[in-house]
Amino acid sequence: MKLLLVEDDDHVAAALSAVLAKHGLTVRHARSGEEALQALLPDPGEDGFAVVLLDLGLPDQDGFEVCGRIRKVSTTPVIMVTARSDIRSRIHGLNLGADDYVVKPYDTGELLARIHAVSRRRTGAEQPAAEGSLRLGAVILELPTRQVSVDGTAVPLTRKEFDLLALLAQRPGVVFRREQIISEVWRTSWEGTGRTLEVHIASLRAKLRMPALIETVRGVGYRLVVPASPAS
Repeated sequence: MKLLLVEDDDHVAAALSAVLAKHGLTVRHARSGEEALQALLPDPGEDGFAVVLLDLGLPDQDGFEVCGRIRKVSTTPVIMVTARSDIRSRIHGLNLGADDYVVKPYDTGELLARIHAVSRRRTGAEQPAAEGSLRLGAVILELPTRQVSVDGTAVPLTRKEFDLLALLAQRPGVVFRREQIISEVWRTSWEGTGRTLEVHIASLRAKLRMPALIETVRGVGYRLVVPASPAS
């Protein structure tokens, strides 16, 4: 996932970028409102940003103004990340089109959860419900019928195993945090459910007979690695 971080303090930006990178996110840093707006201009050669993290105390213009201008040129979700904690600022930011508002100092885990949440809402708004099939090398997921096959052979999965595989498969290469997986697949919190996730990951690897398909990112979570096609 690619993020645009709009922050004039280089030390704050460097520290946050390092943390986000450890969680599988790619960060581009803009130091001013104008730099942020230029970065959001469509570029045919690059993927767009999934989320904008916007500080309000920028050197060239107020972050509220930047948010309003972003909304005129882009539908990219905006999370305001600021020390302004008063309710009027929160309401003003949301009325301008911000998707979320996080007050400094914040918990990194909460910020990551909010990033993934607004990203999912955008994906859901832009795309219809999952249809058809997902093809991952020799693995095929038939989403309407919830069936999985490997090299043409059906592989029976439990409901949660299928939900877990489908979640990872819809964004190959993206690291999903353990807490996020538990929240989306089991609809509960991480506490006491970690062992359940590990068991389901192990079961998927065994049933698919492709242990390298789901990669463990130590200390973070899991991601799906699409196997390379054999040379013809």
